[in-house]
Amino acid sequence: MSAVKPLGGVNLLELKPVRLAGWEEIDGRVVLLRPPPTTTGLRRLLDTVLFRLSAHRIRLDEAGSFAWLRLDGRRSVAEVAAEMRRELGASIEPAEERLGVLVRQLRREELLAYPGFDDPQPGTTRR
Repeated sequence: MSAVKPLGGVNLLELKPVRLAGWEEIDGRVVLLRPPPTTTGLRRLLDTVLFRLSAHRIRLDEAGSFAWLRLDGRRSVAEVAAEMRRELGASIEPAEERLGVLVRQLRREELLAYPGFDDPQPGTTRR
């Protein structure tokens, strides 16, 4: 895994993250499919070991599943948080904070990217 680039004071709520991982829907919940490492050289060896030791399938809860399906590069984090609030009610409050934690974690795991900061390759979003 590569190091996550700092955002340098950018408001996370204004960003429109894009999905990088494939996923399935099982019983109304999203299960993320962690892609194998694509690094080369000695880094690939380390990344492969870490990949084999980590979970390859990540089951999201109701709020995470709801958010994942909307984090498509067209909606901002703030827009997704507002949709979560409307659809899921008080159970997800504070929506922006909860969604921010999820988005940062998924980016750190290279399952989401911030266009303009991470520049994912075209066609990397899979389902």
